[in-house]
Amino acid sequence: MLHFDRFTLDNGLRVLVHTDKATPMVAINVLYDVGARDEDTSRTGFAHLFEHLMFGGSLNIPEYDEPLQMAGGENNAYTTNDITNYYLQLPLQNIETGFWLESDRMLSLAFGEKSLDVQRKVVCEEFKEHYLNKPYGDVWHVLRKLAYTTHPYRWPTIGNSLKEIETAHLDDVKNFFFKHYRPSSAVLCVAGNVTKEQVAALAEKWFGDIPAGEQYVRSLPQEPRQTEARVLSMEADVPLDAIYKAWHIGGRLTPDYYAADLITEILGSGYSSRLYRRLVKEEQLFSHINCYHTGSLDPGLLVIEGKVTAGTTIEAANEAIEKEVAEFLAKEFSDIELQKAKNKIESMIAFEDMSLLNRANNLAFYELLGDAGLINEEWGKYSAVTVGQMHKAAQEIFRDENSNTLLYRKKADATVE
Repeated sequence: MLHFDRFTLDNGLRVLVHTDKATPMVAINVLYDVGARDEDTSRTGFAHLFEHLMFGGSLNIPEYDEPLQMAGGENNAYTTNDITNYYLQLPLQNIETGFWLESDRMLSLAFGEKSLDVQRKVVCEEFKEHYLNKPYGDVWHVLRKLAYTTHPYRWPTIGNSLKEIETAHLDDVKNFFFKHYRPSSAVLCVAGNVTKEQVAALAEKWFGDIPAGEQYVRSLPQEPRQTEARVLSMEADVPLDAIYKAWHIGGRLTPDYYAADLITEILGSGYSSRLYRRLVKEEQLFSHINCYHTGSLDPGLLVIEGKVTAGTTIEAANEAIEKEVAEFLAKEFSDIELQKAKNKIESMIAFEDMSLLNRANNLAFYELLGDAGLINEEWGKYSAVTVGQMHKAAQEIFRDENSNTLLYRKKADATVE
């Protein structure tokens, strides 16, 4: 069980304190309640752009990385469709350097055309390298638009297109920052050999006078229930045909989330999973196959993806996946198979808890979900899932009319090796 203390500053900043007396380091995690789903439909990719801009200098600190490195620290960040997370780790005696850095960029970035231009070019190059020029790089642009017609999950975190990043104006950037990167939309978690009183004093000193900002009220269009199967076929310069099949699942806080996660473990997570054992090892229809889910806060996707072996038609490979899914639905899996999946997840949870940074990150995430204490209930929810609940969830997920299939074909004259 992870122990923590919690308090809230007058400006709405939620603060968590996790004491670990066994480490000489301290982790500081700042989680912002903003992701790609909160972007304007004509200005996508902004949350990811800000992941870069937040390292480009703030009101009183021209270089973020330099003072942190001088204090013996390291940092990073990531963006998803739901959240933006910044984290750092440094020696405990230099904890105030971390508070200084994070508070100053929450107060205000050093907005300027030069900084925007530099980071815009970095993001554009990332877009070209990973999404335009890389084999299969555009899959999630295509698959999301196939699976979602209404919800803003229909675009990936990098954004819909290069043009929307290339034409981002300074005023657009400022408005996005002061709308979302405010104390009232953030969770600060501090983990290490610290006390609640120590963190409270530092939080008040460095974050207390930052304006709360106007509370952002999320009101997103909800995805309607899918009523017919969707299939899309496309060609590209790729080395092998590939298949991507996606089904809608419940959101992160729904009871069926845990059953869906266990389904992915049994079907296609690892070399001993059903799909890998049958379709890769035995029938050799795929060179690789995997099953996972997006873990989205709002209703997400359960995905099966695989690279088809040379000499196998994409139609035969797709038929083989559907046969395995039908068999999965027809038979209730054994308690042994379910327990194996649960054991794997229990090990993953325990392994994550070994890292100070992970603990800080996870506590902030569960606080964003509604209560950091949920982290201590997570394993119990997996453990309680029965074979019957799994079978019921699978019947709901793998309905034909809930399926989205992308047949990603290799061009006949493909040049990719």
